[in-house]
Amino acid sequence: MRLRKVDAPKLKMLLACPSTNSCLRDLLACCALALAVAAFSPFAMAQQATPAAAPSTPHQARHASNAQLASPAIGARVESLLRQMTLEEKIGQLVQYNDTGDSPAAQAAGAKPATDKGAVIVAVNPVTANHLDVMQLAATGRVGSMLNTIGMERTNTYQHLAVDKSRLHIPLLFGADVIHGYRTVYPIPLGLAASFDPELVVSLAHTAAEEATTAGVRWFYSPMVDISRDPRWGRTAEGAGEDPYLGAAMARAYIRGYQGDDLSQPGHVAASVKHFAAYGAAEAGREYNTTDMSEITLRQVYLPPYKAAVEAGAATVMSAFNSLNGVPASANPFLLDKVLRGEWGFDGFVVSDYTAVMELMNHGIALDPATATRKAISAGVDVDMMSHFYDTQLPELIRTGKVPMSVVDEAVRRVLRVKFATGLFEHPYAEGTEVTSAVAAHRPLVRKGAEESFVLLKNSNLSDGAPILPLSPERKRIALIGPLADDAGEMVGAWGGAGRDPDIVTVRQALAERAQKTGGTLLYAKGTEIDDPSHAGFDDAVKAVQSADVAVLALGESNAMSGEAGSRAYLDLPGNQEQLLEAVAATGKPVVLLVFSGRPLVLDWAAKHVAAIMEIWFPGTEAGNAIADVLYGDVPPSGKLPMSFPRAVGQEPLYYNQFPTGRPPIGIDLSKPPGGDSRFFSRYIDVPNDALFPFGFGLTYSTFAYRDVKVSKSSILLSQALDNRSTPLVEATATVTNTGNRAATEVVQCYVRNLGASVEQPVRSLKGFARVTLAPGESKPVSFPLGFNELSFINVENSPAIEATHYTVWIGGSSLADTQAAFEVVGPQQRAASH
Repeated sequence: MRLRKVDAPKLKMLLACPSTNSCLRDLLACCALALAVAAFSPFAMAQQATPAAAPSTPHQARHASNAQLASPAIGARVESLLRQMTLEEKIGQLVQYNDTGDSPAAQAAGAKPATDKGAVIVAVNPVTANHLDVMQLAATGRVGSMLNTIGMERTNTYQHLAVDKSRLHIPLLFGADVIHGYRTVYPIPLGLAASFDPELVVSLAHTAAEEATTAGVRWFYSPMVDISRDPRWGRTAEGAGEDPYLGAAMARAYIRGYQGDDLSQPGHVAASVKHFAAYGAAEAGREYNTTDMSEITLRQVYLPPYKAAVEAGAATVMSAFNSLNGVPASANPFLLDKVLRGEWGFDGFVVSDYTAVMELMNHGIALDPATATRKAISAGVDVDMMSHFYDTQLPELIRTGKVPMSVVDEAVRRVLRVKFATGLFEHPYAEGTEVTSAVAAHRPLVRKGAEESFVLLKNSNLSDGAPILPLSPERKRIALIGPLADDAGEMVGAWGGAGRDPDIVTVRQALAERAQKTGGTLLYAKGTEIDDPSHAGFDDAVKAVQSADVAVLALGESNAMSGEAGSRAYLDLPGNQEQLLEAVAATGKPVVLLVFSGRPLVLDWAAKHVAAIMEIWFPGTEAGNAIADVLYGDVPPSGKLPMSFPRAVGQEPLYYNQFPTGRPPIGIDLSKPPGGDSRFFSRYIDVPNDALFPFGFGLTYSTFAYRDVKVSKSSILLSQALDNRSTPLVEATATVTNTGNRAATEVVQCYVRNLGASVEQPVRSLKGFARVTLAPGESKPVSFPLGFNELSFINVENSPAIEATHYTVWIGGSSLADTQAAFEVVGPQQRAASH
């Protein structure tokens, strides 16, 4: 879902000005279309005559995904309350609306309109068109949760209506898109994934929960765990990149950070894992587009992060906008009933994405709101976010028997379980002191998160033989160039929570402060805008560089170029920024390029002509300080790429764990056009196959060497591998040594390939990683346990399996690791032959 931060007066202007309110007009048109179609009797009658889908079949789950939600004590409270509820009150728990922060009803109830942009998070929505008074709905028990409503005063106003005035006093659950920080904003999730540091993510996620709960928010629409292999997709910024193993590790970390061990404790929130499922595989990287794939690929690549989050105890799941293999995810019983609840034992509730139930009509599987409602709730969508379908359609659907009452009751149970588990009935109100700006105590952790997220992609030696980074104290005059050098608002990414620009440290501010302390000089020129054809600022930029010892360029995307509805067909630096880079490079001065982006960009020219390149992502509140720390060597860079950087956009989707082909271009120079014996292979004729910067790659201010890669066993019995699914089957080890002259941190990575299986397997897959900090000359052994989860694959029966096959294991500093060992899984026949 896509939310925007605006202040109340600006919202009035948006609603009043047709030229600036196209999103609202589009959504209102969808509503009008839905009502018109419903009124068109031939189609409506035909849809009503269609037999109702069978209610979700309960599955005997192997275990509870969240013991707190499944506790008998909470179950008893849920059943007691459910018996007292009218149909209208039950349906109320299954609908969600927002508060624009500017409604007359809210003001009449005593809630003041917000005055600062961080006090309200709003989304363009159809509430006004439906003429809904959410205050009145809350007071009568006809709304169960609210989104985009934040702030102690506003949430408490609505909560008092629900708790004090509604018949059964059921509290509201307030949710918001807190994706990477609330007031103290940390790096975008793609950037945090580059840290390969799940424990850091746990700590950062908890700071967001601590801050937001003071404003009444007890539910985050996060984490987004969609695997993305195509950076054209804007929401790549919100996930952990292209790898399911890394994605699963990050998913677990966010759940632990948000929810802790007890949802009812202060400072904890319910998480909503999104977008279920496979939203990141949108065709051509285009937002809201369809996805289509084999079930093997779905289960082996795309589902593991969702499963990891559910197993970690996620309280809620958000259904996706996309269709999967022809069935929209928000009406997909295979995903929501068979997999999520049947196979994984999910105990929480499912909420639709923003108007996703209404959009089932646009998908073409429903011709009226009643059918869309029936298909969504029967498939397992418990809460209808913003469509205004469940509350208007369910009463008649239940009366006619098209939706069994048991389906509604079960959906209500799921919602109430979460409300009881979060302690809302005991503590419904925001209390204490509300956090309204960045928290000083959280800044050091946020700064560390940014420092660990940066990925050094290139660091060439200069004429004196030393690399350009870290910046030498002798280089006193620094020219800082670029549209992202001094723009606080562009440091936080597409989902900057409720962060405030005055709290954000820009690159210019941090470097100016350092120059003042060290006696250096900072020369600044903006050069150009982020996306502007004008060269008017080029001359000033070039003059500044000519007077400097080194140039630092802050280039890249704006916040709005990634995130939801931020798909791009071209992945180059926007506007004329590359031309500015070329003009600066032409001065002959050494250049450090800082790349701000929510995705991998095409940096082919820069890689050939610029001395140093560092991927910065969108670092958050402490952006400038973290960048200065790393540039000057106070902290060595340690990030590794969570996604492959292409040489050209035509390579996309590009990912390291690809399948082999029957004609691999082994031993062929792919940098040259094909000719003679080099043509009929799996290759391009105009660009090499590989990534410019591959998954797992990242430099630091030292170097590392790997030796003694070993496995603890040369063979494993197949029977042992199949019978033992909980403990390691083999251990892979290596010794890593810091061969440089600086202390640094290396992300040691373990990759596995399975040869000889019944189903083709990737050329290699990540199966372990560890952050290791070493002093110069220091060595350390690193080990990776490999068990059923790491060695199994999805077979033709769509089940995890291990077969009698050959495994190769690599341990190194990227997906190009070349030090290896091998072992076999041996079947009964092979064992007999060996004797």
